[in-house]
Order: sequence, then structure tokens, then C-alpha cells
Amino acid sequence: MFYKVDMKKIFVVLTVCAMMCSCSKKLDVAPPNNITDEQIQALLAKGDPATIQLILGSLANNMPLLINSGTTGGFGSDDRYNNVQGLMAMRNLESNDIVFGNRPLTIFGGDEYRFLDFISSGVDKNSPYWGYSWNLITAANTLLNYLDDNTVGSNVKLQEYKARALTLRAYAYNFLMENYQDAYLQGGKSKLGVPLYDFYSPIQESKARATAEETYAFIKNDLNRAFQLFTSAGITYTTGVLTDFDLAVVGFLQTKVALHTGDWPTAIAKANEVLSKYPTLMTESVYGGKNIGTQVAPEIRPDQNGFLNINVNPEVIFGFPVGQAVNVHVGWMNPFGEGNGGLGEGYQRIDNRLYDKISANDFRKSVFVEGAWGNYAYPTSGAVRNIPSYINLKFAATHGIGGGTDKKLVNTAMTCYYMRVSEVLLMKAEAQAQASTDPSAAKATLNTLLAARTKQGQTALTCDTYPSMAGLTALQMVQLQTRIELWGEGGREFYNNKRWNIPVDRTSSTNHVDKSTYPVAKMTLQIPLDEMLYNGKSVQN
Repeated sequence: MFYKVDMKKIFVVLTVCAMMCSCSKKLDVAPPNNITDEQIQALLAKGDPATIQLILGSLANNMPLLINSGTTGGFGSDDRYNNVQGLMAMRNLESNDIVFGNRPLTIFGGDEYRFLDFISSGVDKNSPYWGYSWNLITAANTLLNYLDDNTVGSNVKLQEYKARALTLRAYAYNFLMENYQDAYLQGGKSKLGVPLYDFYSPIQESKARATAEETYAFIKNDLNRAFQLFTSAGITYTTGVLTDFDLAVVGFLQTKVALHTGDWPTAIAKANEVLSKYPTLMTESVYGGKNIGTQVAPEIRPDQNGFLNINVNPEVIFGFPVGQAVNVHVGWMNPFGEGNGGLGEGYQRIDNRLYDKISANDFRKSVFVEGAWGNYAYPTSGAVRNIPSYINLKFAATHGIGGGTDKKLVNTAMTCYYMRVSEVLLMKAEAQAQASTDPSAAKATLNTLLAARTKQGQTALTCDTYPSMAGLTALQMVQLQTRIELWGEGGREFYNNKRWNIPVDRTSSTNHVDKSTYPVAKMTLQIPLDEMLYNGKSVQN
């Protein structure tokens, strides 16, 4: 736990000092250097909403924001490893379905695409995943220090705040398990998890790693308690507010954790709860970028692209608007942007093998361009690049949201999201496929997605009519549709390959620049060197 938390400690001290200074001016309490935790908790226990907001509002409001902006403690300004979107962009490259550029590249991302060591204890591509998670856990535990059950009682504001912290902590611990242990159902169940800390203190004693079973039990308990507290506080499914934690966010995580641990009934039940509140899927009109210009002078506006503008995407459960959104992901994914995925020529292209599996009547095929695009002049410098074949339009834009004629806003004026409904639908279908030898339930769930992804004017696609799904088991159908639907999103393919025991094998691809193979056994990171050095109770994977 003690890896790269010094800045977090400083942040916590400064935050509490500022908070107490403000409180001492407005409340009848001791000066900020004399106030105790017991006095704070006494104020909270009897405090009105304004007092509670004054004391803990800043910490509590920061809980959802940390997922979006939480730093990792690594690589300075290098966006690969200093925020979660960069971390996930690198996971995208360590897979089958994304081709990186159209020639060998030495730019950022090239090492990851070629599978240069990213798992060893001392390698700098490992530790940011650890640092990001522990920064979130530290922030959550700092808030939870003040919110024991006696203090919270029946106070709805304190219930809400505690639920936020528990949600963040569960998210972070699950992220650690995704990266630092084998998949639970692929041998990880009998192995170690991570140290479990349920309070914050800068001088607390180090802990040994809990078992994987204990770690997931801890995560599930946090989520169950968060669900109960949100419900008691009257915070349910706030579908009109996408930047907060609510029952939908908790339900998404409960579905995911249940799926990871083979608890199929819970995964199905929790998915159903979320889906009942989010019944609408994206339509063809907002699924990816649409060129309303020409090939020579493209005009691809993000305003009506649900992947870049959460305001037109009915599927978004958790995301952030322009101004709050981190735009690192789109910088890696937009071929017309001025990040590494565009001007830097690290074009994110679809593997031809997956492209060929998408039905001609499936409008998701239209968010990829099979032929070479040709020359494009990037707006800031006027530099011209030749955009190759199989690029994605899923995350493509030549302008920013509401950008008028200023193409330079393509680099900043976008929204972002972290959870959406189609993934919940696919998790439900996977749990159904795993839970029964009868494929009908999983296929019925998949048919809902396929009907929503059928081109306008065509007969609705089904599992039985989708050409590339002929002869597949229900689970294989889910895996294929997950790869298509979640292409390029949040490193999902890497983590799913790990769970499904599917190695990377690019040898038969015609457009992969690097034809590597990579085994599932090497998808688990070692515990970072700093943790091994400073926590004498830690043992290595």
C-alpha cells in the first residue's frame, strides 16, 4: 500500500487543515490545530446538512471525480501512465483486435503493442496501475474514517457520503485484482489477493496480502453496503445525472464482480436491475462518427456521436461533460485528432479478422473504414499525414463539440464515459451462457443487442441469422459480440481475454504490423518493487 502515496498524504493533510480552518470560523469548535477526530464526528452526528457539507462535502464530492482524474504517481506528463484513460489505452494495445499504426512505430504505445515487458516488478509500465488504485483507496478510507456506523446513523447525507466512499474503494480494489492476480475462474481463486485496508492512517502498520476469496468478499461487502446506504438515503437511479455515484454505478460494479467470480445468479439479477432503468440503446444515428464532408475535406462532428458526446447517448451510466472530461482516450483513438492516435500516426485500426466477422447488415461495421482514407492536414500545424485502411470512426472527429469552425477544439472539447448499458447487457448474456447448458436465455439477451445494431431498413439480426456466429456456442457468441461492441473501450478486450483464457495471437492477421503471440499466463502483473521493498509482509505473485 505504501507505494507512491506521499503526495496523497500531503493532499489529505492540506485538505483537512483547510476544512477545519473554515469550520472553526463558522462553527463553535476548537481552532483547527486542536480539533480532534472525535469532535468532528460529534459535529457530524448531530449536524444539519449545511454543517455536514461544510465539513465533508469537499472530500465526498471528490469520490466520483477521482475515477476520472485520479493520478497514478507515474511518468510525469506522459499521458500513457498518469491517468486511468492512458492506462486503459495501453491495455487496448496489448490485445488482438486493435492494430497500432500501419508500420513499426517507436512512438509512445509502440512498446506496449509489441509486448515489451510490462509485468515485471520493477518496470515502469507496471507501477502506475498500482499507484492509481491505492490513491483511490486512500481517498475513500480518509472519508470513511469519519463515517463509522454510529456517526452515520439515519442521517441521509452521511449515508450518501459513506456510500460514495465504499463505491470508490470497491472499484479500486477490483481494479487491483484485474491487474495483479490471475482471473478468479482461471486459477486465481486459490491465490493471493491484495492487502485490505479499511481505514486511513499515514503511520498504520503494513498488512499481508489477503486471499483472493477474502479480497472479493471485501469488495462485494463494500458494494452491498453502498447499495443499502444509497437506497436508505434516497439516491436511486439518477439517470439524468451522469457524474455521480448512484445505484446504477453500484449495480454495474456488482454485475462485473459477480461475473468475475462466477456468481451467475447475482450477475443476472444485478444486470436486470440496471437494464430496467436504462431500456434504450444507442441508435444508428449516434453510433460513431459520420462524415458530412468529403474524403478530401472530411467534416466529422462529435455533437451527434454518442461515444464522444454523452448528452446524446442514452446508454451512459457514468461519465463527464466537456470541461470535466479527461480527453486522453480520444487522443489515442481519434485518427483526425492531434494526439498519438492521429497526428502521431499511432492510428487505432481494427484487426481485419474481426472486421470480417461483422455482418454487412450490422451498422457497427460502418464505424470502420476498410480502404485507405488518404491525406489529411491536421489543423494546428497543417502537417499532412496519410491515414491508412481499417481506421475507426467510432471515436473520430474533426471538430470539438460545439466547436463551430475551429478544428483545434478537436483536442479538448469532448465528453467521456466509463460505464454504459450495452456492457451490462453483454455481462448478463455471458452469465446466462455460463449458468446453463440451454443457450436460449443468453441468445435472447444477445438478440436485444443485435436488433438494436441492425441497419435501418434491414431485417433484425439474431444469433441464428448473424453469419459469423453460425456453429458457435452461446458463450462464444457473447465473446464475439463483446469484442465488436466494446472495441477500443477501456482495455476491455485485454481483461476479457484474461478472464476467458484467450491468448493474443496475431499471426493470421493481414493488417497487424506486429504478429506477436502473447500468453494469458503473462497478463498478470507482479507486485511493484516499491511495495515489495516497503511492505515486509508482502509476497510476490
